[in-house]
Amino acid sequence: MSGSGNFLSILRVEQGRHDPAKGTLNAGNKHYRVALGRSGISATKCEGDGATPAGLWPLRRIFYRADRIDAPETGLPAQPIRPLDGWSDDPVDPDYNRLVTHPQTGSRALSAERMWREDALYDVVIVVGHNDNPPSPGGGSAIFMHLARPGYAPTEGCVALSRPDMLALIRHIGPDTKLEIVLPEKAD
Repeated sequence: MSGSGNFLSILRVEQGRHDPAKGTLNAGNKHYRVALGRSGISATKCEGDGATPAGLWPLRRIFYRADRIDAPETGLPAQPIRPLDGWSDDPVDPDYNRLVTHPQTGSRALSAERMWREDALYDVVIVVGHNDNPPSPGGGSAIFMHLARPGYAPTEGCVALSRPDMLALIRHIGPDTKLEIVLPEKAD
């Protein structure tokens, strides 16, 4: 692990007022534009609902495309993504919401998110500790912080930042940094 050693304790994500799939990540005195799940932020995350899960989550580790970027400076464990890496999103898989290898073998085909992508979305990925200790089948998988699509198009439930913002932010993330995703207040 590398990094400044002066790590943030909380990264706070808030949903935008006019578009539930867009928001802001507040990190100390810095504010970053983010894309959120197409369904906005929800207190009841379920597999495939397109919602970003509200709560206070640990950040587990960083994956990165070593063929596209250098090893990031961060306080989290960081490892290169391999071409056959995936993340199980199949609730019946014993490895649900865990790193797996493609192609998965066995008598049944399991579903998994490909980590090695042709687009740049997973050039840098922070694994968010949602539904992972232990995973509850169907409770949501592959919740990451990753790079944003053009125009900050909605995610499937992740938090997405621009490449420059992500690379600046991860320098200030350490083993005790938490991601707080705030449930929006109900309008009266």
